[in-house]
Amino acid sequence: MGEEKLRLYVLGAQGQVARSLRELAAGWSDVAIGCAPGNVVDIRDPEAIETATRAFRPHVIVNPAAYTAVDRAEDEAELAFAINRDGARNVARVAMAQNVPVIHLSTDYVFDGSKTSAYVETDAANPQGVYGCSKYEGEIAVQAENPRAVILRTSWVYAPFGSNFVRTMLRLAGQRERIGVVNDQIGCPTYAQDIARAIIAIARQLSDWQADYAGVTHVAGREAMSWHEFARQIFAASAARGGPVAIVDPIATADYPTRARRPANSRLATMRLLSLFGHRLPPTAGSITDCVGRILAR
Repeated sequence: MGEEKLRLYVLGAQGQVARSLRELAAGWSDVAIGCAPGNVVDIRDPEAIETATRAFRPHVIVNPAAYTAVDRAEDEAELAFAINRDGARNVARVAMAQNVPVIHLSTDYVFDGSKTSAYVETDAANPQGVYGCSKYEGEIAVQAENPRAVILRTSWVYAPFGSNFVRTMLRLAGQRERIGVVNDQIGCPTYAQDIARAIIAIARQLSDWQADYAGVTHVAGREAMSWHEFARQIFAASAARGGPVAIVDPIATADYPTRARRPANSRLATMRLLSLFGHRLPPTAGSITDCVGRILAR
């Protein structure tokens, strides 16, 4: 971008990734984020998106906004698709009209979880629930509307704020001595601040657009683990700081029934992120430690 600030307009102002982007950019003099904490733009409303983004004159529009209530989506399919597919299409269309790229966040739930190794970007999607279906159709809609669309699939997102597994575990540890956690679902816990760093690193390169940038790229934590192991690492980090801990008992998915089916394997391979954009997320243990420390500091 030369001496000019990188200008990113970010939808989903209250979400974990949007908040992390604002937080990160606040410490960087060469990045400007075009959303405020209270600036909630309904992505179901194309005119609202157009008005908010055009006034800011972004170089890239970033869309982490989504309907993410996985279980409730089974009973609210119309709303899930209105946001995750139709809203995503609206954002991509507005970006196209303003002649700027769009970075759109998607999910590991586009896969059915039956693969025995990590999923790569070219693996066939086969979502098993309303949430995954709506997000996958959102990917398709975004790419159909804007040829300069970068789709970033991520998984198991956590942050010091919002609703996520790390905060839930620490809260429960303050209430009970033992916690049962599923040990037969494997994925890649991903720190929202690491996603934010990846988004900015990618966005910096989009002014010199290359056709290869378009399409899906996986952005996920470097270490795969079960929810059970994730919980153990959270409590290890908490114990080191005198925070709450609990004994973690392994349980099977069948012992913890949910409205929506979760993929047994959510591992996402991230070789494309490194080879195409030259970016790699930091070690997972350090990210968990940072997040836990920030929560306890509050």
